[in-house]
Amino acid sequence: MKSILLFFTCIALMLPLTLEAQVQVLSENIEFSGKIGTAQRKSLIIQNESNQTKEYSLKYLRGNIGSSQSVKICIGERCYDPKKDLSKVKITLKPNEIFTDLYLEFDLGISELKGSFDLHFANPNNVRDVFMVEAIYEVFNPSEEETNHKDISLGSVYPNPSNRIAQIDYEFKNPNASAKISINSFIGNPVAEFELDPSQNTLVINVADLHPGVYFYTLFVDNKNIVTKKLVVKK
Repeated sequence: MKSILLFFTCIALMLPLTLEAQVQVLSENIEFSGKIGTAQRKSLIIQNESNQTKEYSLKYLRGNIGSSQSVKICIGERCYDPKKDLSKVKITLKPNEIFTDLYLEFDLGISELKGSFDLHFANPNNVRDVFMVEAIYEVFNPSEEETNHKDISLGSVYPNPSNRIAQIDYEFKNPNASAKISINSFIGNPVAEFELDPSQNTLVINVADLHPGVYFYTLFVDNKNIVTKKLVVKK
Protein backbone atom coordinates (compact mmCIF):
# COMPACT_ATOMS: atom_id res chain seq x y z
CA MET A 1 0.00 0.00 0.00
CA LYS A 2 2.81 2.38 0.92
CA SER A 3 4.53 1.66 -2.38
CA ILE A 4 1.35 2.51 -4.30
CA LEU A 5 0.97 5.80 -2.43
CA LEU A 6 4.62 6.61 -3.07
CA PHE A 7 4.15 5.91 -6.79
CA PHE A 8 1.17 8.27 -7.11
CA THR A 9 2.95 10.92 -5.05
CA CYS A 10 5.90 10.84 -7.49
CA ILE A 11 3.53 11.10 -10.44
CA ALA A 12 1.81 14.11 -8.87
CA LEU A 13 5.14 15.83 -8.30
CA MET A 14 6.18 15.24 -11.90
CA LEU A 15 2.98 16.50 -13.53
CA PRO A 16 3.76 20.26 -13.40
CA LEU A 17 7.04 19.61 -15.22
CA THR A 18 5.60 17.15 -17.70
CA LEU A 19 2.61 19.31 -18.59
CA GLU A 20 4.55 22.56 -18.80
CA ALA A 21 3.77 24.35 -22.07
CA GLN A 22 6.61 24.15 -24.57
CA VAL A 23 7.55 26.44 -27.42
CA GLN A 24 5.75 25.40 -30.58
CA VAL A 25 7.30 25.67 -34.04
CA LEU A 26 4.48 27.04 -36.19
CA SER A 27 6.41 26.96 -39.46
CA GLU A 28 5.63 23.87 -41.49
CA ASN A 29 7.67 22.11 -44.15
CA ILE A 30 11.05 23.79 -43.69
CA GLU A 31 12.39 22.71 -47.04
CA PHE A 32 15.24 23.99 -49.19
CA SER A 33 15.13 22.94 -52.82
CA GLY A 34 17.14 24.52 -55.61
CA LYS A 35 20.00 24.28 -58.04
CA ILE A 36 23.63 24.04 -57.06
CA GLY A 37 25.42 27.31 -56.47
CA THR A 38 22.42 29.10 -54.99
CA ALA A 39 21.32 30.08 -51.48
CA GLN A 40 17.89 30.33 -49.86
CA ARG A 41 16.43 31.98 -46.78
CA LYS A 42 13.46 30.60 -44.85
CA SER A 43 11.48 32.25 -42.08
CA LEU A 44 10.74 30.36 -38.86
CA ILE A 45 7.77 31.17 -36.64
CA ILE A 46 7.79 29.99 -33.05
CA GLN A 47 5.35 30.62 -30.21
CA ASN A 48 5.85 30.73 -26.47
CA GLU A 49 2.61 29.21 -25.21
CA SER A 50 3.38 29.83 -21.55
CA ASN A 51 2.67 32.92 -19.45
CA GLN A 52 6.35 33.29 -18.55
CA THR A 53 9.32 34.89 -20.28
CA LYS A 54 11.63 32.17 -21.54
CA GLU A 55 15.15 32.06 -22.87
CA TYR A 56 16.56 29.44 -25.21
CA SER A 57 20.01 28.76 -26.57
CA LEU A 58 21.10 26.51 -29.40
CA LYS A 59 22.50 23.25 -27.99
CA TYR A 60 23.57 21.56 -31.20
CA LEU A 61 23.00 21.02 -34.91
CA ARG A 62 22.58 17.48 -36.18
CA GLY A 63 22.32 16.20 -39.73
CA ASN A 64 24.13 15.35 -42.94
CA ILE A 65 25.06 18.74 -44.34
CA GLY A 66 27.47 18.38 -47.28
CA SER A 67 31.02 19.67 -47.17
CA SER A 68 30.30 22.41 -49.72
CA GLN A 69 27.08 23.50 -48.00
CA SER A 70 26.51 25.72 -45.00
CA VAL A 71 23.63 26.85 -42.82
CA LYS A 72 23.33 30.05 -40.83
CA ILE A 73 20.83 30.99 -38.13
CA CYS A 74 19.67 34.59 -38.27
CA ILE A 75 17.94 36.50 -35.50
CA GLY A 76 16.78 39.70 -37.11
CA GLU A 77 19.69 40.90 -39.21
CA ARG A 78 22.40 39.11 -37.22
CA CYS A 79 23.46 35.75 -38.59
CA TYR A 80 25.48 33.04 -36.89
CA ASP A 81 27.31 29.94 -38.03
CA PRO A 82 26.11 27.21 -35.64
CA LYS A 83 29.42 25.36 -36.03
CA LYS A 84 31.39 28.38 -34.77
CA ASP A 85 28.92 30.56 -32.88
CA LEU A 86 26.89 27.94 -31.02
CA SER A 87 26.90 29.81 -27.72
CA LYS A 88 25.84 33.09 -29.36
CA VAL A 89 22.51 31.81 -30.71
CA LYS A 90 20.04 32.85 -28.00
CA ILE A 91 16.36 33.73 -28.14
CA THR A 92 14.23 35.47 -25.52
CA LEU A 93 10.46 35.00 -25.78
CA LYS A 94 7.90 37.05 -23.93
CA PRO A 95 4.79 35.39 -22.48
CA ASN A 96 2.54 34.12 -25.31
CA GLU A 97 4.76 35.80 -27.89
CA ILE A 98 4.78 34.67 -31.51
CA PHE A 99 8.37 35.22 -32.62
CA THR A 100 8.92 35.92 -36.33
CA ASP A 101 12.50 37.23 -36.45
CA LEU A 102 14.14 33.83 -36.73
CA TYR A 103 15.51 32.71 -40.11
CA LEU A 104 17.57 29.94 -41.66
CA GLU A 105 19.97 30.71 -44.51
CA PHE A 106 21.14 27.66 -46.45
CA ASP A 107 23.91 27.68 -49.04
CA LEU A 108 23.05 24.80 -51.36
CA GLY A 109 26.68 24.19 -52.32
CA ILE A 110 28.07 22.85 -55.57
CA SER A 111 27.06 19.18 -55.56
CA GLU A 112 23.78 17.35 -56.03
CA LEU A 113 22.59 16.06 -52.68
CA LYS A 114 19.55 15.27 -50.54
CA GLY A 115 19.47 15.33 -46.78
CA SER A 116 18.08 16.72 -43.57
CA PHE A 117 19.24 18.48 -40.44
CA ASP A 118 17.73 19.68 -37.20
CA LEU A 119 18.50 22.37 -34.64
CA HIS A 120 17.99 21.70 -30.94
CA PHE A 121 17.18 24.60 -28.60
CA ALA A 122 17.04 24.28 -24.81
CA ASN A 123 16.08 26.44 -21.85
CA PRO A 124 19.19 26.59 -19.61
CA ASN A 125 16.94 26.88 -16.55
CA ASN A 126 14.85 23.80 -17.34
CA VAL A 127 16.30 20.73 -19.05
CA ARG A 128 12.80 19.54 -20.01
CA ASP A 129 11.97 22.77 -21.80
CA VAL A 130 13.28 22.16 -25.32
CA PHE A 131 12.17 22.51 -28.92
CA MET A 132 13.57 21.39 -32.26
CA VAL A 133 13.53 22.83 -35.78
CA GLU A 134 13.66 20.23 -38.55
CA ALA A 135 14.60 20.93 -42.18
CA ILE A 136 15.12 18.92 -45.34
CA TYR A 137 16.93 19.89 -48.52
CA GLU A 138 17.49 18.82 -52.10
CA VAL A 139 20.18 20.23 -54.38
CA PHE A 140 19.92 19.52 -58.07
CA ASN A 141 21.96 20.30 -61.15
CA PRO A 142 20.34 22.57 -63.75
CA SER A 143 19.83 21.27 -67.25
CA GLU A 144 22.92 20.96 -69.41
CA GLU A 145 21.43 23.12 -72.16
CA GLU A 146 22.90 26.41 -73.31
CA THR A 147 22.76 29.21 -70.75
CA ASN A 148 21.45 32.49 -72.10
CA HIS A 149 22.33 35.51 -70.00
CA LYS A 150 21.67 39.09 -71.08
CA ASP A 151 25.42 39.68 -71.41
CA ILE A 152 26.67 36.28 -72.58
CA SER A 153 25.51 32.89 -73.84
CA LEU A 154 27.37 29.82 -72.63
CA GLY A 155 27.29 26.28 -73.96
CA SER A 156 28.01 23.08 -72.03
CA VAL A 157 31.51 21.68 -71.75
CA TYR A 158 32.57 19.08 -74.30
CA PRO A 159 33.67 16.36 -74.43
CA ASN A 160 32.20 15.38 -71.08
CA PRO A 161 33.71 13.18 -69.64
CA SER A 162 37.09 14.42 -70.79
CA ASN A 163 40.62 13.15 -70.26
CA ARG A 164 42.80 15.72 -72.05
CA ILE A 165 41.16 18.87 -73.38
CA ALA A 166 37.70 20.24 -72.49
CA GLN A 167 36.10 23.13 -74.35
CA ILE A 168 33.30 25.57 -73.57
CA ASP A 169 31.77 27.69 -76.32
CA TYR A 170 30.48 31.16 -75.47
CA GLU A 171 29.42 34.39 -77.10
CA PHE A 172 29.43 37.85 -75.58
CA LYS A 173 26.31 39.93 -76.14
CA ASN A 174 27.78 42.80 -74.15
CA PRO A 175 31.54 43.14 -74.78
CA ASN A 176 31.84 45.47 -71.78
CA ALA A 177 30.72 42.78 -69.36
CA SER A 178 33.27 40.94 -67.22
CA ALA A 179 32.85 37.15 -67.29
CA LYS A 180 34.89 34.27 -65.92
CA ILE A 181 34.72 30.51 -65.42
CA SER A 182 35.65 29.11 -62.02
CA ILE A 183 36.35 25.40 -61.57
CA ASN A 184 35.92 23.66 -58.22
CA SER A 185 36.43 20.11 -57.05
CA PHE A 186 33.53 17.94 -55.91
CA ILE A 187 34.04 19.07 -52.29
CA GLY A 188 34.23 22.75 -53.23
CA ASN A 189 37.96 23.41 -53.37
CA PRO A 190 38.99 25.92 -56.08
CA VAL A 191 40.96 24.36 -58.92
CA ALA A 192 41.27 27.01 -61.63
CA GLU A 193 39.80 30.28 -62.88
CA PHE A 194 39.62 31.65 -66.43
CA GLU A 195 38.72 35.14 -67.62
CA LEU A 196 36.60 34.98 -70.78
CA ASP A 197 37.89 37.09 -73.66
CA PRO A 198 35.14 38.96 -75.59
CA SER A 199 37.23 38.65 -78.76
CA GLN A 200 37.16 34.84 -78.55
CA ASN A 201 34.30 32.34 -78.48
CA THR A 202 35.84 29.16 -77.06
CA LEU A 203 37.53 28.45 -73.75
CA VAL A 204 40.03 25.56 -73.90
CA ILE A 205 40.79 23.84 -70.61
CA ASN A 206 43.64 21.36 -70.11
CA VAL A 207 42.28 18.72 -67.71
CA ALA A 208 45.12 16.21 -68.20
CA ASP A 209 46.73 17.24 -64.90
CA LEU A 210 43.52 16.96 -62.89
CA HIS A 211 42.74 13.89 -60.82
CA PRO A 212 39.89 11.77 -62.21
CA GLY A 213 36.55 12.65 -60.69
CA VAL A 214 33.67 15.11 -60.71
CA TYR A 215 34.27 18.85 -60.93
CA PHE A 216 31.95 21.83 -61.22
CA TYR A 217 32.45 24.91 -63.35
CA THR A 218 30.62 28.15 -62.61
CA LEU A 219 29.98 31.14 -64.86
CA PHE A 220 30.34 34.51 -63.13
CA VAL A 221 29.24 37.71 -64.85
CA ASP A 222 30.32 40.92 -63.13
CA ASN A 223 31.14 38.77 -60.07
CA LYS A 224 27.62 37.33 -59.90
CA ASN A 225 27.08 33.57 -59.91
CA ILE A 226 24.99 32.77 -63.02
CA VAL A 227 25.08 29.00 -63.46
CA THR A 228 27.02 25.95 -62.29
CA LYS A 229 27.49 22.77 -64.35
CA LYS A 230 29.28 19.47 -64.01
CA LEU A 231 32.55 18.39 -65.60
CA VAL A 232 33.74 14.78 -65.34
CA VAL A 233 37.46 14.05 -65.75
CA LYS A 234 38.62 10.53 -66.54
CA LYS A 235 41.94 8.87 -67.39
